[in-house]
Amino acid sequence: MRFSDIIGQQDIIRQLTQQVDLGRLPHALMLCGPEGAGKLAIALTLARYLLCEHPEGGEPCGHCHSCRMTEQWQHPDLHFSFPLFKEKSNDQPVSDDRLTEWREQISRTPYFTPNNWLEDLKGENQQLQFYVGESDSLQHKLSLKSSQGGCRVVVMWLPEKMPPATANKLLKLIEEPPAKTHFLLVSQEPDQVLGTILSRTQRIRVPALSEATIAQALEERHGLPETRAQNLAHIAQGNYTLALQLIEEDSERREFFDLFVEMMRLCYMRKAKEMRQWAERVAAIGRERQKHLLEYSQRLIRENFIYNFRQEKMNYMTQEEQQFAQNFAPFINERNVIPFMEELTACQTDIEQNVNPKMVFYDLALKITLLLKN
Repeated sequence: MRFSDIIGQQDIIRQLTQQVDLGRLPHALMLCGPEGAGKLAIALTLARYLLCEHPEGGEPCGHCHSCRMTEQWQHPDLHFSFPLFKEKSNDQPVSDDRLTEWREQISRTPYFTPNNWLEDLKGENQQLQFYVGESDSLQHKLSLKSSQGGCRVVVMWLPEKMPPATANKLLKLIEEPPAKTHFLLVSQEPDQVLGTILSRTQRIRVPALSEATIAQALEERHGLPETRAQNLAHIAQGNYTLALQLIEEDSERREFFDLFVEMMRLCYMRKAKEMRQWAERVAAIGRERQKHLLEYSQRLIRENFIYNFRQEKMNYMTQEEQQFAQNFAPFINERNVIPFMEELTACQTDIEQNVNPKMVFYDLALKITLLLKN
């Protein structure tokens, strides 16, 4: 990966490479900002740049021994730290346990979400966290001499998932690391990072990408037609990760759209028998997809409410969704939009708690029948 492979953020990249070239890069740096802005991509490429033996033109050279090793993220002086989950109650997992999966993920793309990472680990219903053993593992690795005689880099993803017990053991290491050691922390929620860790890092805000930047990347890198690329870029709202997911999930999104439209029509016509059959079909698609359907439904309710204001720039819908909104949006108004969202949120909570999905979705349909009349 080179800096030129990163979507946008050239001002930040220029600032960081200049700091490296002048020997002024802080030993603990936190890249923070919204999802899909490219924080992890910047951190990974900056790590390559720091380890490169002959950087040139503001890029890793790509042909030295260090660059060849970092092509597969296997440089002995490049360390990764990321949250995991316990597979057994007495486990104390550390990043090295799942290093193979991590390298595979960042080799595919550095634009991914915590949920994507959980799916890779086959732990969709788990909670990501750093455990105390992670601190001990990092301290041990950094107590050893550099393998190549140069600098060492630690890329830490989502430090906000670090509980106080783990963070407190890392404080001294981050504040006074061994010589030529750099910590590159990547955070989506810096306000959730322990204050003592936060105070020991220099924060760099990575802003959301512009629609034009995302649209151009979708056209050039994924071959999308200009109109389709612009539409997805608008829906993504500065999140390139979401734009990529929209490409991959296009068929699923169409299925969710059909289910949403069918539900609203059945509820409007008060067809109780068909509503129950609809609930049974949704119950069969699995809990994770049920949650995704509810998230999609919440988005469409919001978009249809906004559609009533006739402010196109405020709407983030596909052409198919906009056509449906022409007739459906008047049914979503200031009297029922909040109850709509509350019912969908309550439904999502029930699904997460393993309540019978047939009952949950049939009950939701009955309540929507009443809400559509408000």
